[in-house]
Parts: sequence; structure tokens; C-alpha cells
Amino acid sequence: MGFEDGGAMRALMRRKQVDSDRVRAAGGHQLAKELSVTQLVAIGVGSTIGAGVYVLVGTVAREHAGPALTLSFLIAGVAAALSAFCYAELASRCPSAGSAYHYSYICVGEGVAWLIGWALILEYTIGGSAVARGISPNLALFFGGPDSLPWFLARHELPWLDVVVDPCAAALVFVVTALLCKGIKESSFVQGVVTVLNCFVMLFVIIAGSYIGFQTGWVGYKVAGGFFPYGVNGMLAGSATVFFAYIGFDSVASTAEEVKNPQRDLPLGIGTALSVCCSLYMLVSVVIVGLVPYFAMDPDTPISSAFARHGMHWAMYIVTSGAVLALCSTLMGSILPQPRILMAMARDGLLPSFFSDVNQRTQVPVKSTIVTGICAACLAFFMDVSQLAGMVSVGTLLAFTIVAVSILILRYAPPDEVPLPSSLEASFRLSQEYDEEKVRGPPVDENHEQEPSVVESINDPLIEKKQGSVMEEAKRRKAAVCSIASVCVGVVVLTTSASATFLPFLLRCFVCVFGGLLLLAGLGVLCWIDQDDGRHSFGHSGGFICPFVPLLPVMCILVNTYLLVNLGGGTWMRVGVWLVMGVFVYIFYGRTHSSLTDVVYVPVAQAEEIYGSSSSSGFVA
Repeated sequence: MGFEDGGAMRALMRRKQVDSDRVRAAGGHQLAKELSVTQLVAIGVGSTIGAGVYVLVGTVAREHAGPALTLSFLIAGVAAALSAFCYAELASRCPSAGSAYHYSYICVGEGVAWLIGWALILEYTIGGSAVARGISPNLALFFGGPDSLPWFLARHELPWLDVVVDPCAAALVFVVTALLCKGIKESSFVQGVVTVLNCFVMLFVIIAGSYIGFQTGWVGYKVAGGFFPYGVNGMLAGSATVFFAYIGFDSVASTAEEVKNPQRDLPLGIGTALSVCCSLYMLVSVVIVGLVPYFAMDPDTPISSAFARHGMHWAMYIVTSGAVLALCSTLMGSILPQPRILMAMARDGLLPSFFSDVNQRTQVPVKSTIVTGICAACLAFFMDVSQLAGMVSVGTLLAFTIVAVSILILRYAPPDEVPLPSSLEASFRLSQEYDEEKVRGPPVDENHEQEPSVVESINDPLIEKKQGSVMEEAKRRKAAVCSIASVCVGVVVLTTSASATFLPFLLRCFVCVFGGLLLLAGLGVLCWIDQDDGRHSFGHSGGFICPFVPLLPVMCILVNTYLLVNLGGGTWMRVGVWLVMGVFVYIFYGRTHSSLTDVVYVPVAQAEEIYGSSSSSGFVA
């Protein structure tokens, strides 16, 4: 089943099996199951609420939403919830490390999974470096000003290289890396403490700001432009901007293998974390927009300046401490998932086995964590990665999109074949020979006529009914696959043409209508046909079930694709270079070392029989 046998396309489409208890027991790389709902919520909230909220409130209110900023956060939270629902089902069904890479490898195929994993590596590396570079300016405020850090932590310019190095950022990355190497229990505890302290700062902003608002009469809501000074379109534009403030909850899914009860705790952790973030964002925006008219907000320090306008200059230190805490928690949330992505890809043979090693004492991928920390620290030390921050969004939005597509595949056309290890290939051959003998039956003497019972059995109505149902199921699966493809193509055509302002108006309208028809046709067929019965037994049952399928995943694909298309040409060029590098790595290493290179694909029922007979015979896969 390799590249040589089945061709390039067949290798790109090969899919792996959900990690069952049997597969886990056979493997040697096990992570510690230490996480509960509380720790998952701390990881999710800590990874999501960064220092951006302390800046976004002013920027979005001034330029897009005005007093309607709260509704922008609400709409963005609902859009993020679409992805959260999809993540919750897949995380509970397939609770292994790897997050979106793992899900796409199971549902879509190896080629897409590789690109998602490669994009996530870029996302977490640049994301962690950008967060680390943002901590030192905020820390400097406690020492008296932007350039007041001690000399060994302050930024220095290297004139011969025209580079500004940041020792403080690199040091913080190394501290977080050392903490993550200690173990998931210890690192999640520290992240929980930091997150709780950050939440207390935001609660201070809400409570103290509300007190001032009631004393002054909420002057921000009495502006001449009304509640929608930029109209509904401005509010929606603000939603697209603040949507990126919700990125981070997917870090919870990357720890799925370390959760004590993943079927129950992962959906609760993802949902609760997103709800807490949305509530805090909305409450902070309600208060700050009410304290200061939107057009008078400071775009850089809106919260501190709002309190300063009312004589509370000391609040600046509390708000700044909240920003530092938020950045530290986000830094931990950015570095935590990447070693697990690397480990999952190495387990599957797409990366060297070095990355899949798990420390026996701490039960975390220490080697992958150290490599991740070194790369992030070097970037944070030497490069101003703020210009590359848009590349972080590409990885996240691609992951959100492919997770929604995976939900559609899981519900309508789940994998009906699973890879069988080469060690069980002999059992598979014996099973095939046995089935062929049963079909042929005992040898018949040529001088005797065929028994009437054999002829009658061929025309048995039960057999005909079974064959008819098999054919109907094949037609249903084919219609489902075509409809999912129609939805995806329609979304791409619709969002691309809607954003292509350089095209003539009539041409844009025509292409938009064409894409919309493809989208609606695919969605209509998915609503009409039945979902696959195999979805009930796919992966680990008993967990969360995503509601409103197919409408919810399709809406998720539409929203995320629209945001992807509008990230800008420069961002896509930089990401394109990285993805092309990934293609070469896959061609020259991943495709030949994949664990699925020498496997045989068999129907699910037959695989269970082979595993059962092998275990009873004493063979180990």
C-alpha cells in the first residue's frame, strides 16, 4: 500500500485507525493521565485570554464597532463555538495527542493531515515567540518605563546585524520549557494559578469600572452616533477582528491523551473555557466602552487610560500585571501543544522517532519539548515576529476548517476499512483463503448435476435483499462524499469571489451565485440523505455529539474560510513558502517512513475478527 504500489494519490489518501485500547497497550509511548475538568478549563482559558484583549477593546471600538463592541464579542464567540462543538465531538471520540492533525489523519487522509500538522508547528512556534516578545515591554512598566529593564533583560540593538535582541523573551521561553518538562500535572497547576490571577484582574476591571460607570452615568453610551455609529457592517467587521481573541481553546484538545476521563471531561473543558472567555470579554467591553466615548479611547492602553481619566492612575499597575499574567499563561498554552503534535507525527512515522520519545519519569515528550523551546527561544531572541503574527492565524483557521470537514466525513462517510499491521498479514491471508473456500464450497463431481439447494440459495430473497441494501448504502456514501466536496468547493468559490473586490461587479455576482448554489446543493443533499450507521461505533462511544449536523459544520467551514481568504496576500505568501518546505519534507521523508506504508486495509468487522483470533492464538500485534 505504498507509494510504489498504489501511486501518489493513494498514499496521500491513506487513513489511520482510531487509537483503541489495544493499540495503546501495544505502543511504548504513554503519557500520564493527570488532567481533570478544572485543569482543562485553566489550560483553555489561559491559552485563549492573552494580552490582546487589553488592546483590542480600544482598537475595535474606535475603528469598527463603537458601543456595539459587546455584540462583536458575542458574535465572534458564537462563531468560535461552531468550531468548539466540532472539536468536542472529535476529541471525545479520538482522545489522542495531535488535535486537528490526528483527526484529519483518521477522517481525511495522510496528505491533508501532514499539511495541517506542518501548519500547526508554524503556528505554535511563531505564536509562542510573539507572545514572549510582548512580555518585556509590559514588564518594563514596573521598572519605570519602556526602557527601564535591568541591562541583562533589556533589549539591545546589534548594529552590524540591524537586529534587536530580547534576552527577557528568550529567558521566559526557557523557564516555561523547563516547567513543561517537569510534567503535565505541575505545568497545568502553575498555568491554573496564573490564569486565576489574570481572571481576578479582569474582575477588578469589571467591578471597579462598573462602580465608576454608575457614578458618572455611563457617558460612553450617550454619544451622538448611537449604539451603532458604524452601522451593522461595522459591528460585523469588529466581530471578524475580535474572533482571533478566541483562538487558544484548541490547546485543550491537544492534551486529550492526558485526560483521566476524555469522553466526559474534554467536551466540558472546551465548552466551559470558551464560555468563560466570552463572558469576560463581553463584561470588560461593556464596562470600558461605557466609561469613555469610543472616539476618545486610547488605542494602545484603553483600559488603563479609562481608569486614569477618572483619577485612578494606580490602576495602571493592576491592569499591566494582568497583561503580563495573560501573556505568561498564553506562552505556556502556545508551547504546550507543539511537542504533542510532533510526538503524534513521529508516532505515525512522518517525523523521526526522536520526537516520539516519552520520558519514563515525567511521562511527557521531553525531547520534543526541549526542541520546541529552543526554536521558540531563538526566534524570540533574534526576531521581531510581530510582522509574522498573521501566519499564526492561518494554522488555526486551517485546523478549524478541517475539523469541521472531519465531522461531516465522520457522520456521512466514516472510514469503513482500517489498516492491518504487517504482523497480522498472515492471519488476513488465512482468513481470505477460508472465505474463498466457503464461497466455492466442496468440490462437485462433473458427472453429477448441481444440487437444487445451491441454485435455490442464489435466488434466496434474503440474500437479494442484503445485496440490494449494500448497493443502496454504496450509493448513499457516494452521494455524501460528492455533497461534502460540493460544500467545500462552493465555500471556497463564494468566499474568494466575495472578497475579490478587483473583479467587475457583475462577474463577482455571477461567481458568488455559482459558489452559493454549489454550497446550497451540497448542504441540501446532506440534509436529505441519512447519516451513516457506522458513526455510532466510530472511535470511543459515549461522548459528546455535535448538534445540528450538517448545518453547524458547514457554517463553521464558511466562517473560517472567509477569514482565511481575507488574511492578506503577504501572509499567504509567507505561509506558502513554509507549506512548500513541508511538501518536500513529506516527499523525501514522511511518505517513505509512514507507519501505513506496508499495511493492508480490511473491513472493520473483519479486522475485529482477525484481532480476536490473533489474541486467542497468542499473537501480539
